Amino acid sequence: MEYRNFQNVKIAEVGLGTWQLGSADWGNVDEEAAFKILKAYTENGGNFIDTADVYGTGVSEKTIGKFLKTESAEIYVATKLGRRGDNGNGWPQNFTYDAMKKQIEDSLEHLQLPQLFLEQLHCIPTEEMRAGKVFDNLRKLKQEGLIAHFGASVETSEEALMCLEQEGLASLQIIFNLFRQHVADEVFVKAKEKNVAIIARVPLASGLLSGKFEDKTKFAHNDHRNFNANGEAFNAGETFSGIDFKEGVRLANKIKGMLPDSRMPQWAIRWILDHPEVTTVIPGASRVTQVYANIEASDLKNLSPEIHQELRKLYDDEIHAQIRGHY
Repeated sequence: MEYRNFQNVKIAEVGLGTWQLGSADWGNVDEEAAFKILKAYTENGGNFIDTADVYGTGVSEKTIGKFLKTESAEIYVATKLGRRGDNGNGWPQNFTYDAMKKQIEDSLEHLQLPQLFLEQLHCIPTEEMRAGKVFDNLRKLKQEGLIAHFGASVETSEEALMCLEQEGLASLQIIFNLFRQHVADEVFVKAKEKNVAIIARVPLASGLLSGKFEDKTKFAHNDHRNFNANGEAFNAGETFSGIDFKEGVRLANKIKGMLPDSRMPQWAIRWILDHPEVTTVIPGASRVTQVYANIEASDLKNLSPEIHQELRKLYDDEIHAQIRGHY
């Protein structure tokens, strides 16, 4: 495992996304399986785990909290707030100082931590980011010691650039993969200038870039790849990066033919890591074997400039125009 700088801390360039560990939106992952996934990750040099308070309505955070009690190594956990709808909360109620503090305190309790390493806004409404009050609240909560760093998970390059104007922003989490290549052109230079970490999410386009799906593949009823394939429940970009599933299968097969060998998931992650502005990429895992495969990307050599050029041409010619949802 290789490591990159995050605000003077060395974090694994391949992190672990834990939406799956909420045992919701991806089918069921029980606690025993979740522990095995977390253990496989940390035993192989991983030290950066990304979660959110709404993943399974606290299940993911609570599972990670229990796991951390078994670990002696330093593990850096990032979580997110702003999308809860319980106890009468919602938009815009979630974004007052008191509501944000309560959400952070709940995450601290779930994770069994005295301070959050990184708290992120969780794809909140653009107008709330533009108004800026949420960032004032985060700066105050950092001053109070509840969080060490704050960042934002965003849907669009416009939102990313807006957040980069905020003093103290430590990180930007954004969809970046072979189906979302334009983000590098629009955001990365400014993020580097501001010393803001880039956390690349949805790196395998909900599994499309694993190259293992057929156009007849079916998903469980409680898997977002079934109920949000066309953006029915939330932004289409969070599922298959906004690409129509059958078209995505076709394009993934084209990409597969451009890569050095059959290890498509690893090369798809390697492609992201070839961008030096990226601090970490956070693929999820429902099985231990997926953890091993994801980590393997860190050991691969960079893709050649020629392959990068071919992949970009395919993106410009056939992929970019097909993205659905706001991006």
